[in-house]
Amino acid sequence: MKVIFLASLAVLLSALAQAQEVNMPPQNPYLANSSYSMGHGNPSQQDAVSQSGPSGPSQTLRPDQIQYQHTGPAHFGAATSGVYPDGKRVFWSNGIDRIVKINYDTWEVVAEYFFPGVEVYDEERANASIAEFNANNGGVLALVRAFREMSKLRDLSNIYTVLGEDHIYYVGSKTGLITAYGDADPNDSSSAIVKKAEFQLPSALTGPVMGLNMTYDGWLIVATEHGYIAAVKPDFSEAHTVRVRFSEGAEEKETGTTGKGWIRNGFAIDDDGGIYIASQDHMHKIIWTGDELSVDEKEGAWTARYLNSWGQGTGATPSLMGFGDEDQFVVITDGEDLMNVVLFWRNDIPTDWKQLNGAPDRRIAGMLPADMGDSKLAVLQSEQSVIVKGYGALVVNNTPRNIPWYLPERASTLMISMAGSNPEYQPYGVQKFEWNPARRRLENGWVNTDISSPSSVPMASMGSDSVYLIGARDNQWTLEALDWATGKSEFYYVIGGQRYNVLFSGTLLDEDGRIHYGTPWGRVRLNTKTEP
Repeated sequence: MKVIFLASLAVLLSALAQAQEVNMPPQNPYLANSSYSMGHGNPSQQDAVSQSGPSGPSQTLRPDQIQYQHTGPAHFGAATSGVYPDGKRVFWSNGIDRIVKINYDTWEVVAEYFFPGVEVYDEERANASIAEFNANNGGVLALVRAFREMSKLRDLSNIYTVLGEDHIYYVGSKTGLITAYGDADPNDSSSAIVKKAEFQLPSALTGPVMGLNMTYDGWLIVATEHGYIAAVKPDFSEAHTVRVRFSEGAEEKETGTTGKGWIRNGFAIDDDGGIYIASQDHMHKIIWTGDELSVDEKEGAWTARYLNSWGQGTGATPSLMGFGDEDQFVVITDGEDLMNVVLFWRNDIPTDWKQLNGAPDRRIAGMLPADMGDSKLAVLQSEQSVIVKGYGALVVNNTPRNIPWYLPERASTLMISMAGSNPEYQPYGVQKFEWNPARRRLENGWVNTDISSPSSVPMASMGSDSVYLIGARDNQWTLEALDWATGKSEFYYVIGGQRYNVLFSGTLLDEDGRIHYGTPWGRVRLNTKTEP
């Protein structure tokens, strides 16, 4: 096992001690009463939950341990509802062509809502694609096929969602339209999905919606690619807006691809009105006062620059670190060719704090390269958010091992998407960093270069003190479990072939600790508690 320990024994023991003292972010009472009510879990965007996940031993899963449902493409995440009056929960999920509700207990699709005027992707078409990729997911023909499959994502306009405590599902679109969906019968978890209301952002607020979140007093926060922020009352009766600093001219910085503009990711919210948004060169804190949005430093707002020689900014949704009496930060990866994990002081900068060498702003509390333990590494990018649990921050390597000579380096997404499990392309490496509060510095924790996470968003479990991700071995998709404190592999499950490709989806834990995630054509849950 090639696990490289970069920390001293003292740091490791400190990490083990902290694992028992981790503060979780407070529950937002206006979101669904579950551990995963929106993308990245909750307003803090940590991708960490309190419940335990599955355990070993390593095994190849039987067909009856794998629950699969066709949902159509691009169901990257699924929000878990609270308990309905009928005593049941459902998962709400949406993709290119539809919204679905999946029964929490049986994993059956109980309701579908097809977006009007959108091409429908049926299961027959999905099965034909799965068969093609099972036959060949490497080489020129496979990459052409992968490009064709990935081209569907250009039509994806409803990626950012929030599930409210009243089972209302809010969906943002490219056109600035926010739509609220709900149940035809609010007392019946399996009733039809119906459109409840719509809210169109003012025409002056240009750019596709790049994120939805909810404040702790129940207002929807919306961010557009061009740097406009709106606070919208959930009944759509009132809205307040502001523009992020330095966003003038953001319209001219479009790349032609949604998700590569001035703001290209979601954002985090704390329980005191702080909204944390990353733009192409800066990290921003915007303040929601309860009555208005503010970028005024007198209200507590700030803007800090980060390094961006790559030119496309961070690929990460900001994650919050530290709650209660802990040191408090917002965490991203920067835009360097070899990206850094960067911690920004979330509130006031300590008066005795000195600007770090090489850091472009005094607000930066820590900045270390995600080099996977290789000091000679020149390029590494991750398209996933930084996973945060306690003072730990974890990133994965999404840079393919090889890129065919006939493709530009920027086409690397093809290799980690539809061909991500292929040993020719799959990237390797998971790295954890640790904030040391006694020394007030960010330190290297551990690196595991044996584990591959081609494109999944990992999930940390407080109960298991583990991190879970969808990986690959021998061109088969797997569930990988690593010890959060040491990085050692705890176990893995072999799931199977290309039907189970994770394709940039979150590795989620339901309320009972079962793993579920999205695939290019549906959603899958691993029910390993099934008896032989």
